[in-house]
Amino acid sequence: MNTVLLLKCLGIGVIAGVIAALCGVGGGVVMVPAFVSLLSMPQKTAVATSLAIIIPTALMATMQNAKHGLVDWRVAVITAVSASLFAWFGADWMRAMSNTMLTRLFGLVLVVFGLRMLWLGKA
Repeated sequence: MNTVLLLKCLGIGVIAGVIAALCGVGGGVVMVPAFVSLLSMPQKTAVATSLAIIIPTALMATMQNAKHGLVDWRVAVITAVSASLFAWFGADWMRAMSNTMLTRLFGLVLVVFGLRMLWLGKA
């Protein structure tokens, strides 16, 4: 890995880590577009790479949040089970999509939730 790539990856990681911890988004909202635009990754590779990074990112933030009593474990466990099961199928659906379609879907999800948050002041 060359120095420029290393610095880009570190920069993306810093921004994604802070955004993930502040917003609970796992960092993918930052990482996927950054991987595509700054590292020239195909959309599918960016999504898959982002998912691999979410595990340690989420663990670190969860440890800090749990230490302060901020995690509702009942909701976390139930949601984690259903999300994990359907992520299995989602990964297959992603592989079947074109990079263009996946990029558009990602953008649509960001716009819809972003507008809802701006309009209502809540997620």
